[in-house]
Amino acid sequence: RGKPEKVSTDSQITPQVSSSKQGRYEVAKEISTPDGFINTDNITVSGQTGKNVVLIDFWTYSCINCQRTIPYLNAWYEKYKDKGLVIIGVHTPEFTFEHNYENVKKAVEKFGIKYPVALDNDYSTWHAYRNQYWPRKYLIDIDGYIVYDHIGEGAYEETEKKIQEALSERMQVLNLKEKIEKDMAKPTVAAIDPAKLRSPETYFGSARNSLGNGQSNKTGMQTFSLPSSMQPNKAYLAGDWDIQEEFAENKSSVAKIVFNYTAKNVYLVAGADKPVTVEVRRDGKLVKTIQVQTHQLYPLIEEADYSQHILELTISTPGLQTFTFTFG
Repeated sequence: RGKPEKVSTDSQITPQVSSSKQGRYEVAKEISTPDGFINTDNITVSGQTGKNVVLIDFWTYSCINCQRTIPYLNAWYEKYKDKGLVIIGVHTPEFTFEHNYENVKKAVEKFGIKYPVALDNDYSTWHAYRNQYWPRKYLIDIDGYIVYDHIGEGAYEETEKKIQEALSERMQVLNLKEKIEKDMAKPTVAAIDPAKLRSPETYFGSARNSLGNGQSNKTGMQTFSLPSSMQPNKAYLAGDWDIQEEFAENKSSVAKIVFNYTAKNVYLVAGADKPVTVEVRRDGKLVKTIQVQTHQLYPLIEEADYSQHILELTISTPGLQTFTFTFG
């Protein structure tokens, strides 16, 4: 890949018209100081103004919420790419390992993403849009205005209707006779019920952890012992652990993580320098054994309905770097 063109952080595109949209909608911002591109050599928002409709998706590859959104983005891209829709995935990393171009490229291939992806390692595009969430979508019309945005998962039908409206307007502006069909894309994605999901995302690094035992927000070595009783939705560690800002790494030959959760699915963002074997137990029964090395999201528990259980991870050798539990 070539060295990406650098764009000023405060760069704002010039809208096509200053009609009634001015004042009603915010003008879109440019892709700022990109750190590389995937599926394209270069792409800009300003280059699409007056020509196409743009959907910007802020995401990061180890985020389960982002992963569940990708099938819809893929479906919209295939359905509308010849109708004037351009999707740009802006990959803004949460963890250090997500800054790596090759890691992002492998994730793009794994998830079957064909639309352009821009790496936003310095958060400059994220800050230009004043964004705070993964995932988040911004819909930019043919004139360069942000006419719709959505935070998080869900609202897929609403989002697609907004895409259809923006594409229909594009047809009128460009005097094209083709119509946008009103049917909805329906990829197969497991439904999540936030009302039944009781366990929040839980971090292990000192910057954001709130551990059930030991000392939270402290960097360095700690030796942990499991207490006789454990609170729900708290991570409890056993063994010797090196707590770093983003992750906790076990240093003892046998270590454990215990978590009392209420969810359907449980995921672990983790990695290791060398392969590490992790035994996954639910309520004392062995569910699976996984090998962890690549820094990514690992599915631990996948069930049909929401319920409360005790999750126990047993790590047989030192070296597991645990970043976060996420739930679905």
